[in-house]
Amino acid sequence: MNLDIRKYAIGTGIILIGLILLVRIFYLQMIDDTYKTSGDSNSQRWVTQYPARGQILDRNGQQIVTNQAAYDLMVIPKDIRTFDTIELAKILNLSVPEIKETIRKLKPKKTKSLESHKPALFLKQLSSETYAVLQEHLYNYPGFFVQARTLRNYVRPVAPHLLGYIAEVDTVEMKDAYYKMGDYIGKSGVERFYEKELRGKKGVTIYNVDVKGQVKGNLLNGEMDTIAIVGSDLTLGIDVDLQEYAELLMGKMRGAAVAIEPSTGEILMMVSMPNYDPSLLVGRVRSENYLKLSRDPSKPLFDRSVMASYPPGSTFKVAQGLVGLQQGSLTKDTHYGCAGGYTVGNFHMGCHGHASPLNLSQAIGNSCNAYFANVFRRILDDKQLPVHENYENWRKAIMSFGFGHKLGIDLPQELEGNVPSVNYYERKFFPHSGSWRSLTIVSLAIGQAEMGNTIVQMANFAALIANGGFFYTPHLVKHVNTVDGQDAFPPQFAEKHFTDVDTVYFKTIQEGMAAAVAGPGGTARWVAIPDIEMCGKTGTAQNPHGMHNSTFMAYAPRHNPKIAIAVYVENAGGGATWAAPVASLLIEKYLTGEVKRPWMEEKLLNFNLYNNHEAAH
Repeated sequence: MNLDIRKYAIGTGIILIGLILLVRIFYLQMIDDTYKTSGDSNSQRWVTQYPARGQILDRNGQQIVTNQAAYDLMVIPKDIRTFDTIELAKILNLSVPEIKETIRKLKPKKTKSLESHKPALFLKQLSSETYAVLQEHLYNYPGFFVQARTLRNYVRPVAPHLLGYIAEVDTVEMKDAYYKMGDYIGKSGVERFYEKELRGKKGVTIYNVDVKGQVKGNLLNGEMDTIAIVGSDLTLGIDVDLQEYAELLMGKMRGAAVAIEPSTGEILMMVSMPNYDPSLLVGRVRSENYLKLSRDPSKPLFDRSVMASYPPGSTFKVAQGLVGLQQGSLTKDTHYGCAGGYTVGNFHMGCHGHASPLNLSQAIGNSCNAYFANVFRRILDDKQLPVHENYENWRKAIMSFGFGHKLGIDLPQELEGNVPSVNYYERKFFPHSGSWRSLTIVSLAIGQAEMGNTIVQMANFAALIANGGFFYTPHLVKHVNTVDGQDAFPPQFAEKHFTDVDTVYFKTIQEGMAAAVAGPGGTARWVAIPDIEMCGKTGTAQNPHGMHNSTFMAYAPRHNPKIAIAVYVENAGGGATWAAPVASLLIEKYLTGEVKRPWMEEKLLNFNLYNNHEAAH
């Protein structure tokens, strides 16, 4: 009996041990590739083939961003042998201690670990010149090899904010399986928004190597290799010549300017000043230069065209007129007088001298504060609804013009601007709905107080007026030129957006903006363009931190418009003095190809916001 039990126990034990061994063998061979990887690493070298990033072109096919060759020096830690550190340091323009410290960091503590078999980055972004010298001596450095990369090359060093820059991926970005440590990715601008289109597809080359790490040909004669697929080129709506000229005119200013083609929504020019040379954020000096730029008190990295929320000032009077016409609070023939401003009790809103009384078009042309204060209060004090509901309806109409929310431009850094909500004012001024008073917030009538918009929103507003009541979402891309020849144009940019204001009311507003440039008392008469009918609206926005901000929006020609523009210059004074001539010259440049008013150009080029006080007068 005991013998039988013992026999069965031994047999069962043998079977269990056998099963354990079989499971372990299956796991090692079919699931765990540690030993396979280790073995392959001894005989193979997998080298990633990085594709050239897609080029960026302007609307006329001019190159803005291309690529330049660069090389990463890689090393297999286990294959490192004794070598001449002095010679390598000289070739790489490094010190001997730097060479030794890098090797120390790369060598794993366990010499047989998998990490010692994997390629590691020794020095990134060697220049073509350094690579050429190194290549002649590379046989002296066992374990070292070079991996080709490309870096951005700026043919025209303009538009850094809209183009963006590329840099190494971080840990969050590496959650995308496409990327691994050391890869590059678009960090801002169109480089980021169109990253998947621009990046292309990586390939791989697998080499056979001997025990000394020397390449002995391709594995299976290259049958396992995959080729890199170049990234898609982007054609932008930008006119690079116009962009360059805008940056020249605004070179000593702080502010932004955006121009749009009304019939398509394509952005023709987008400037934020101060800016920087985009080549500063390329190569091994990128980190050092980025730190310097981020510490610069003038904030050159800050994109004022889509991130700064500015009070629109008198340009916003156009919006008041549209809402008033739609809601029946006025007609094109409604007149209001102005005796140096708008006064109610102890409240006074000043205004400059002009003819009085005025109708709506004349009030736009002469930029009368009193007129639009009256219009705004009539909208809010309409007795059919409580004041707070009238305000909410007003706000809804204003937001239909593209204010107070992101437009959806193809830039990741776009912000919303601000059209204050009912809840905001009830927290700030009106503790309950019945306590609303239109006079308390009448500064909104002239684009002051809490009202804020981005410059791309203001340019879009000019475009929708030019179109007579609709707009296309402003966008930078014109074509995505894929490798297979297809155009991957985002469909959302082809959709028309109509406002809450009937299109029949826009003609009166267009007449008013034409009067601002060419009519009697027009605030922008001096920037009229010879032989081109331009419609515009000046604005001088109050600034609690210094001189007023200068702003202007316009479009031209009046009939069949080709360009709509908004310009904003911080701390520069009157809208007609600085922002208007910038816009006028840019329109002339775009429509005619030249500038025939050198005296106006000279005035702007000689202006220096930082030490010129002329703008205060």
